Amino acid sequence: MHGAGAAGWVARARVSRARRRGERRGVASVVFCGRRCGGATLERVLRASSCPKHRLCHRLWPTLRADFGRGVEPSSPSTAEPPAGAPLNSRSRPRRVLVARRAALAATMSMVFDEYGRPFIILKEQQQKSRIKGLEAQKHNIMAARSVSNILRTSLGPKGMDKMMVSPDGDITITNDGATILDKMAVEHQVARLLVELSQSQDDEIGDGTTGVVVLAGSLLEQAEKLLDKGLHPVRIAEGFETACKVAMKTLGDVADTVAFDKTKDDKVLVETAMTTLSSKIINVHKRKMAQIAVDAVMSVADVDRNDVNFDMIKMEGKPGGRLEETELIKGIVIDKDISHPQMAKEIKDAKMCILTCPFEPPKPKTKHKLDITSKEDYDKLFAREQHYFTEMVAQCKACGANMVICQWGFDDEANHLLLQAGLPAVRWVGGVELELIAIATGGRIVARFSELSEAKLGKAGCVREVAFGTTKERMLVIEDCASSEAVTVLVRGGNKMIVEEAKRSLHDAMCVVRNLVKDNRIVYGGGAAEIACSIAVSQAADDATGQDQYAIRAFADALDDVPMALAENSGLSPITELTAVKAKQLAEKNPNLGVDCLQQGTNDMKQQKVFETLIGKQQQVQLATQVVKMILKIDDVIMHGSYA
Repeated sequence: MHGAGAAGWVARARVSRARRRGERRGVASVVFCGRRCGGATLERVLRASSCPKHRLCHRLWPTLRADFGRGVEPSSPSTAEPPAGAPLNSRSRPRRVLVARRAALAATMSMVFDEYGRPFIILKEQQQKSRIKGLEAQKHNIMAARSVSNILRTSLGPKGMDKMMVSPDGDITITNDGATILDKMAVEHQVARLLVELSQSQDDEIGDGTTGVVVLAGSLLEQAEKLLDKGLHPVRIAEGFETACKVAMKTLGDVADTVAFDKTKDDKVLVETAMTTLSSKIINVHKRKMAQIAVDAVMSVADVDRNDVNFDMIKMEGKPGGRLEETELIKGIVIDKDISHPQMAKEIKDAKMCILTCPFEPPKPKTKHKLDITSKEDYDKLFAREQHYFTEMVAQCKACGANMVICQWGFDDEANHLLLQAGLPAVRWVGGVELELIAIATGGRIVARFSELSEAKLGKAGCVREVAFGTTKERMLVIEDCASSEAVTVLVRGGNKMIVEEAKRSLHDAMCVVRNLVKDNRIVYGGGAAEIACSIAVSQAADDATGQDQYAIRAFADALDDVPMALAENSGLSPITELTAVKAKQLAEKNPNLGVDCLQQGTNDMKQQKVFETLIGKQQQVQLATQVVKMILKIDDVIMHGSYA
């Protein structure tokens, strides 16, 4: 087999060209080619060990045989391998073994032709991957979703821990808000992203409870996995969860209390509910003041008759460098701008302001133009014309009775100097959203042309002042005592930017809770009391159920128990001991207000501790978690784009 006749049986390794082709195709760079393989002689190419020209084939044979020879039947005395170096032919191995070997190798190789028409075989990087399906796929999806839930589990409750999120740019975010944590995480698994969207949906609709909904979903998936191991069908589990969810929703409505409050007089319940939300936040030391700010801000813009709150009318501004207790609510607008000229007045009483969206500059043609200045006289004419435009604009502002100008666009130093001479303090480069809020708060109209200026379109405010912060040059403009109180601003202070941002998120959650109470004034009690009451009711429903559904219903009750257990665990208490004690007291006293004493105040009655949660927020948690878990349970295959095997 070493003469000219053997040349047709032994292929040459064309490594360099094949490596380039393989890299372009995204496959391995090991390539074997031959002019006349002869079908069944592909193995001869790989076993060409005696020829010094094909040492590469000889070296790679053990690996290839281990990787690609799994479809071959094991050797027996009658089908033993020939000694190394011996020629391989159809007589030395049974026909069925060669056919099996060819089939295994053909599944992992592909034949192509080079530019000269010569065939060569490309070895793929690895065997074709088969997708996981059925029960294995469901368990894989459950594991991915539970990994996300376990991350948030330690952040649940008033004693929950914070997470530090580091962005690719190095920006640091410290928070225990579930929606923010998941939003900053780079979640790649497709099913795990469902929990990210779940938390975001809770945040968009309710604004609070983003951590609890993910923890509940993870607990439901854990219980579902146990049922799958016992042989229950995923559809039966999903149906049982849906039945249990209806029981839990009815129980929440039964244990809820209705609270009464007045927009101008009694807001005690609103403040206490907002304090419950702020208990787990970084600003919990000042939670009473922050809760009062949140309630005042919401009630200032709330339409109680329509049970509606327009959050667009509440502006959040933050400025690092102060203390958290310096946070204040301003019945007006705060913008991160300053007066355009240092010699202009820094405080204007009884301000009447022009709110302009037109540029404070000479008009420009809409087409491209060019102006050639060839002499000093021409330049003087151009300058005089520009001065005339500026003077006319300032005169129009003065004529309508304005004593302040707020412009969306910038203006040059010449116009700024003329405004100073006319005694008109000005603010430039004000954003469109802020300009609209200023118009709403001051009762003014936004003017698009100077010719439309009139006294009726001026915005009015009791005081406009420029505020400086510390020794820095940073300044902000405060517009207060406005004609309309429909727009307010919360100015948040803090030691650094991270604290300010977390305080803003915390206040937003508190405002959302107050808004929910304005829309629906029913509350349930926190500390896991509502979950334990629902768990007891669902367990009783499981006892009354027949068939396999009772196992899924009872598993739903166990998942509800996991929420108070997480609260106890994060508070440094014994989870099982606390849960069993509270559940026993609820059953004995028939009091659904008993929960986990996370703050260790000596009583489990959450009504006495004034730990309140909104009913619609708790119902939304249970509904969303159940829906997502049902969706995950019904997934038995994940098909990626371009994958059909």
